[in-house]
Amino acid sequence: MKICFVGAGALGCAIGGMLAKSGSQVSLVNHNQAHVEAINRDGLIMRESGEDTPVKVFAATDCAGIGIVDLVIILVKSGSTEAAIESARSIVGPETVVMSLQNGLGHEDVLSKVVDRSHLLAGKTYVGGVMLAPGHIIAGVAGKLTYIGELDGSISPRATRIADEFSRAGLTTVVSPNIVGTIWDKLLINVATGAVSGITRLPYGDLYKVPEIEACAVAAVAEAMAVARAQNVVLSIKQPRDAWMMAAAGLPADFKASMLQSLERGKVTEVDFINGAVVRAGKACGIPTPVNETLVACIKGIEHSLTRIALSTPA
Repeated sequence: MKICFVGAGALGCAIGGMLAKSGSQVSLVNHNQAHVEAINRDGLIMRESGEDTPVKVFAATDCAGIGIVDLVIILVKSGSTEAAIESARSIVGPETVVMSLQNGLGHEDVLSKVVDRSHLLAGKTYVGGVMLAPGHIIAGVAGKLTYIGELDGSISPRATRIADEFSRAGLTTVVSPNIVGTIWDKLLINVATGAVSGITRLPYGDLYKVPEIEACAVAAVAEAMAVARAQNVVLSIKQPRDAWMMAAAGLPADFKASMLQSLERGKVTEVDFINGAVVRAGKACGIPTPVNETLVACIKGIEHSLTRIALSTPA
């Protein structure tokens, strides 16, 4: 199978590297020239269980010359989704499948502005990746499931074929008849800790010591669950506090939510596709979401303050 990862950072490289090792024809697209040059020169260096292994795989800074592929996987920051699929028009043919593995909700709606909805599968992965240096990553694959599925809940031959390709590469993948519910389940976990960690600047060990933070997080999850149920989404998470507990399961005390990591780097977060997605969905179905609205406002305020600081800092 010919597969292109648009936004091949740590996670895209972890998944793409595994697929390349097993024989898939993989292209990794990333704007970082040093990252691309390192991969093409030395191979993608993948660290698993403390051992580094070079994987031969093609990398590029754009999609030019790659040609039509069987599968496009979008793994950019959520706010760059539309630009990413626009940049990939040349590699999408009549039978090409396009799939997001990004965190949050609503990416399929963004992708469908550029490619017909018939091209789309939805997916969610628990695989992890950490960038150590250009062309060098840690791949967190063992025991981490990936879920993919058709938006209408059918079990299609194309979804099964992709799941088989992933599983053959050691990326255990399940075709879900309820992929929308699966995406919402992951969203609940992100809603639980992302914004409260970003606002307080606390890693998980300290975050979970403050009862008032837990109460706020559980309330945000409860709103999200109410919205999901109003949309007839079938959730596997049954109680709001379960998402709060699941978010930290197995993670070290110094772990930081991705929103906090983004803010510490002075970057815009993905709050619009996490808590913000809950707010938009709530408005659409008449469910109030005041806690999530407040969390979005606080994160937006922090982002604005970082922008002001950057603009006022002498070059």
